[in-house]
This record gives sequence, C-alpha cells and structure tokens, in this order.
Amino acid sequence: LLVTGGAILLFLTKGSALISLYLTDTVGNGATDLALQYGLEYLAIMMVGLIPFAVNQSYATNIKETGQTFIPMLASFVAGGANAILDYLMIFGIGPFPELGVQGAALATVIARYIEALIVVIWAHIHRGKNRYLEGAYTGFGIPLAELKAILIKGFPLMMNEVLWAAGMTTVTQCYSVRGLDVVAGLNIASTITNLFNIVYQLGSCISIVVGQYLGAGKLEDAKDADNKMIVFSVFCCVIMAALMFVVGGFFPGIYNTTEEIRELATSFIAVSAIIMPFCAFSHASYFTLRSGGKTVVTFLFDSVFTWVIVVPAAYLLAHFTGLGIVGIYFLVQGTELIKVIIGYLMVKSNVWVVQMV
Repeated sequence: LLVTGGAILLFLTKGSALISLYLTDTVGNGATDLALQYGLEYLAIMMVGLIPFAVNQSYATNIKETGQTFIPMLASFVAGGANAILDYLMIFGIGPFPELGVQGAALATVIARYIEALIVVIWAHIHRGKNRYLEGAYTGFGIPLAELKAILIKGFPLMMNEVLWAAGMTTVTQCYSVRGLDVVAGLNIASTITNLFNIVYQLGSCISIVVGQYLGAGKLEDAKDADNKMIVFSVFCCVIMAALMFVVGGFFPGIYNTTEEIRELATSFIAVSAIIMPFCAFSHASYFTLRSGGKTVVTFLFDSVFTWVIVVPAAYLLAHFTGLGIVGIYFLVQGTELIKVIIGYLMVKSNVWVVQMV
C-alpha cells in the first residue's frame, strides 16, 4: 500500500510528462495532443484501481503459494468477464449506460479489479482454517527483527527485480515509440493479442509453487525431477500456442477500427512474438526455477540486470541510430531472449537452485 501511494503521487504530479514520453509526432497532424488528452482521462480513473490491485496481489500470492490456486483463478476469470462486458457497455453507451469512451474503458477495468480483490479477500477470511497466516494479521504491525532481516535479504532483490524489469520494458516501449504513433498503436494491438496467447507462461509460475514445496520438504531429487518435467511441458505448450498464434494472429488486427498501416504493423509484431515465444517460455521457466530455490540475487541478475544491460541499450541504439524498419528492430530486440535462454540453461543445469530451504 505504501508503494501504491507513491505510485499514485507520481502519476498525479508527473502523469502528463510520463505519457508524453510515448507520443512522438512524426506526421504533424496534432494526433499526439489528442492522445495525451485521452491518456490523462484514462490515468485519472485507473489510479483508483491501483489500490485493489495491490491488495489482491498480496492476498492471491499467499493463497497460490499454499497450493490453493483455484480461487485466484476463479476471481481472475470473473474479473476478466466483468471487464469485457463493462467495456462494451460503458465505452459505447449500450442500454442505460452513458457513452464514456476512454473513460468507460478505465472505469470498467477499475470495477473489475475491485470485484477480483473482493472475491479473493472475502474467501480468504471466510476460510481461516485454510489461511492460518491471517490469524492476527491486522492486530499489530510489529515484526521480529530477525524475521524482518530474513525477509529483506530474500525479498528486497526480488522486489527490486520486478521494479527494474517493469521499468526496463517500459523504456524499451518508449524507444519503439520514437518511430511514431502508428508504432505505439500497432504495439498495443499486438500486445493485447500476444498476452492472450501468453497465458501458457503461467506454467512457469507454477514451477516456483510446486518445486518450492519439494525444496521446503527437503525432497531435493523430487524437486529436480518435477522441475525438468515442468520446463519441458511449459516449452512444449508454448510451441503449440506459438504455432497457433503465427497462423491466426494476423486475423486479430482486422477487428480494430484503425488504419491499414497500423494493422500491418500489428500483424508483423504478432508474427515476431510467435517466433520468439518458445524461447521466452524456457527463460521464464528458468527464472522461476532459480526463484524457487531462494536465489533472488541470481534472478535479479538474470532478469532485470540483463534487461538494462542488453535489451534496453539494444532497443535504444537500434531505434535512434539505425535506418532499420521498426519490425526489424522489434525482431532483433526480441531476439536477445536467445542469450537469456543460454544463461538460463546453464544456471538450471548447474543445480545451484537445489537447496534445503527449511
């Protein structure tokens, strides 16, 4: 909640400047001014949704890592469905709903986030027997110094990794955006579609749960066996999904009300993402394998440091100092994932993550 408060304060004071980083007017038709206006309208409402998002993340993470994955999944499905329905009703003004456009899209997302958080929080407190950590959770905020130290040693690199990785990906997108608003629009369409297919990446997240439990129980050989099988299964599923996305991905941009140039860019971005997807699946699984063994410093180097040392400079140099087309730039930047795959393979094979956790 403290971090969320800081984020809201940042958006309130620097929202316009942050959005403007992604608006490069290469045509001179004033579209960037309109985009900034829409962005500020959207951001003003979305800030309210950061609070339930933070609460839901805190609860859902605990619930999932105690092996109870159904309720967070159910809450996510309900929220996703509610978001889609409310988008349709509030953006276009269907029935008794006013036509709110961009503001309607933001409002629908915020409502969906509150629905998701309420489902998870209410279920967790009703089922106290399954969530024993909630007993006395709000009766005091004191933490024993030794325990706080242990949490910070393991958790701080992980938190900084998430922050720096997200900032890195944001910076990469900003580098792409210097090639014009069409690129930003194409990337947004492509990311929406690829995120739909990237659901299979969640198999990588499961590795930290399953393997982490084996390590916690001291079953080190079982942990290695489960990890190998889950990595292979994750990559196999991603190969299937990538092939499907490559074949049908080009049809999705056609449903958007936009220009033909943007549709073509989005189709190309989707094809590139499909080609890279199996490699991303392996590096993703490697990351969660290392994390399951408590190697948070290693995962920090593997994830966010790699992003800032390799990916961000590649995107910046290619976008600003070469005459390559944006699709070629996107392919080369995405291709840096191959380096990560090699590093991940060597780290996982070394068994440095196979440790007695408890």
